Order: sequence, then C-alpha cells, then structure tokens
Amino acid sequence: MRPDLVLPADSACELMKRAMLSKAARAKRQSIIDACRSMNGLGINQGTSGNISLRDGDGFLITPTSMPYDEMKPEDIIEMRFDHSVVGDGRPSSEWRFHLDILRERADVNAVVHAHPIHCTTIAIMERSIPPIHYMVCAAGGDSIRCAPYATFGTQELSDNALAALKGRKACLLAHHGMIAVGDSLRSAMWLAVEVENLAHQYVNCLHFGEPPLLTPEEVENVAKRIANYGVYSAPK
Repeated sequence: MRPDLVLPADSACELMKRAMLSKAARAKRQSIIDACRSMNGLGINQGTSGNISLRDGDGFLITPTSMPYDEMKPEDIIEMRFDHSVVGDGRPSSEWRFHLDILRERADVNAVVHAHPIHCTTIAIMERSIPPIHYMVCAAGGDSIRCAPYATFGTQELSDNALAALKGRKACLLAHHGMIAVGDSLRSAMWLAVEVENLAHQYVNCLHFGEPPLLTPEEVENVAKRIANYGVYSAPK
C-alpha cells in the first residue's frame, strides 16, 4: 500500500454507509457510471482505461480501479477527501492524484474526465499539442490544446505536468498517454472530451497533407469571445 493513500479499515461502517446512501447520492454516483459506459460508445475510450471524478461536498467521487464499467454499482464509486484519505475500503483509480489536484486547485472545475481516445493519444505519442486548426480549439479555453510532458501514470509528476498544461484551459493531452477534459459539470466535461477527440481526428487527417494552415491570433481571440456560451461550454475562470 502506498503511504500517501490512506485506506481506513473499518469496513463495517462502510457497509452501513452504503446501505444508507440517499436517493440523490445514488443518482450522483450513477451519473459517473453512466458517463463511463458512454465513453466507449462515444469513441473516446477503450476498455477500462478511462476514469472520471465529480466534486462532492468537501471531497470528490471517483471511479474505482480496474473495475469493468458494466459491473459498477453506485456503491463501488469511491469517495475521497482532499487530504488523500479514502472513505471506506475501496481502491480509487490509479490516476486519483491528478483528479484530486485538479479539483482542489481549480474552483471552476466540478468534473474531470480522463480517457485514451485514439486520435488524441496518437498526437500525444508524438508529443504534439493541437494548434488552432479549427475555431473549436477555443472551446478548451485557449489557442491550442497543450500536451503535458510525459511522466509515469499515477505519479505526482504527472499531476504537476497536467496542472501546468491545464492552466487557463479546460483540456490537455498527456504525452504517450491520453487526454483530460474538465468542466463545471460532468455533462460539459464529457462534451468537451468528445470535441477534443474530434479536433485530434481532424489534425491527424490534416497531417497527411503536411502541416495545416492555422487561424490567426486575432481570429482566435474573436472566436473565443463568441464561443463563451456555446452549447454546454463555459469559459474557465
């Protein structure tokens, strides 16, 4: 067991807590499960490699490690605190650290979606960012979707790199790994995750012809003002 991850041993109390989950608490946990199950159908994830977190009171809820989405139940969703402690005896996703750090450091973020979409991951393997090839790049909060430098999964270094890449942004790539999308709601984070994968797909296709022409900084600024209230998108604070 890692010393920085505190797992209380009082499983009897946890069983009682599970039995007493309110209807609202169960619905919130079920929304995470539903989003996990939809990731594969939406083409932004494969298998159980993705993970999702959602702010909850003074902490957050996160998917458990290595559990097939179709087998998840509301009681399986892990509750964590920002002091790294886990409520109960479950084990959170191996990527719990960057979920925790993003939610703790970004008051505008209530949901974090991490996945390994094919095209995002292809670009991330090449250690590239997605430049302003299309105006929808602005939906992530800037003129590009940055690629964070590589670090081993589950480490503080990876979390630090992700936080830096997400500064002023709502999405980033992780070199040789995948992508992260955040939002003020789970719906908005999922929407953005799909949009970022669409942009990555477009960029990969463009590269068959060479380096694509880019939007000018002036047009990026113009679009950013217009897109602030587009769909479920909301600009980062």
